[in-house]
Amino acid sequence: MSDDIRTELQGAWGVITLTRPKALNSLTKEMCEEIDRALATWADDGNVKAVLIEGEGDRAFCAGGDIRWLYDTGRQDPEAAATFFRSEYRLDTRIAHYPKPYVALMDGVCMGGGVGISMNASHRVVTERTVWAMPECGIGLIPDVGASYLLPRLPGGLGYYLSLTGARLEGADCLTAEIATHVVNSDEMTALRADLLALEGGDIDAAITATLNKAGQTRPGDLVDMLDTIRTYFEDVESIPALLESLKGNHEGFGAYCLDAIGKGSPTSVLLTHRLLQGAPESFDDCISREFNVTANILASHDFYEGVRAQIVDKDRHPKWQPDRLEEVEADALDRMFEEPKGGPLDLSGIA
Repeated sequence: MSDDIRTELQGAWGVITLTRPKALNSLTKEMCEEIDRALATWADDGNVKAVLIEGEGDRAFCAGGDIRWLYDTGRQDPEAAATFFRSEYRLDTRIAHYPKPYVALMDGVCMGGGVGISMNASHRVVTERTVWAMPECGIGLIPDVGASYLLPRLPGGLGYYLSLTGARLEGADCLTAEIATHVVNSDEMTALRADLLALEGGDIDAAITATLNKAGQTRPGDLVDMLDTIRTYFEDVESIPALLESLKGNHEGFGAYCLDAIGKGSPTSVLLTHRLLQGAPESFDDCISREFNVTANILASHDFYEGVRAQIVDKDRHPKWQPDRLEEVEADALDRMFEEPKGGPLDLSGIA
């Protein structure tokens, strides 16, 4: 077992704890594979009635994947770097099809890969410390881990808004956005966890829901006041240029915020994200397989490495995208990103 993760049985539960608090519990390839093995074993174990996943420490549930490893590995061997996504996406797909209740305690930062291991949980619990986001366009990547399945299904254009701007949601906002099923106070999480793990017999799914309902709160966050505005601009995004033009007409601060946020992202990533959401297949497996083609091909191109350099390595916050203007991104270049990458397609055999 890796020092970065702990999997154990507690009563009728399989419990997964991410134990990299100094790295905000970011996922490594080995962690993804270990979680996947545990879930596969527990799915066939009649003594395991439910699964709980959590992050160690009070700062993060899971801040994403190990971006620095992808950066260092991919510059030398993009195909080797893509093995991370192969392992991560298999795990995300297993969770999407998991036959037992799966409870994600999303206390603290939940971004990128953290979204992948929580978005398909049957019960998604956030706190006032939760910070949820999909900021991948800002590092030259795309919202992945099945985001092209999740995001278009969020109400009122929220999927386009969150993916294109990288906007962050706090706990109560996650409930409004239907990303979370329950919001609780962080100081009650220890007791809630104990109550959940004490559940054993009968209809455990109903018992989990009842336990969470008792602890949960329904007070909305600030997002509720923005829903109409978000819907106006993001519910039907015909094209990125059309969206940007419409936002220029908003003089209440929202338009300026969105234009600035979208403008900071890789133009290629922004356009790829729109394509991914607009043409998303109906099944999760097809969505994440399509995302894999794009992410693997991105690892063989420029913008991801430049984005990580600017945001994480050198931290100058001034990436030099290639190309650096939306109108300079060629349609053929976008088409090629969706083609089967070197190394072959994502293998999801044996999961569903």
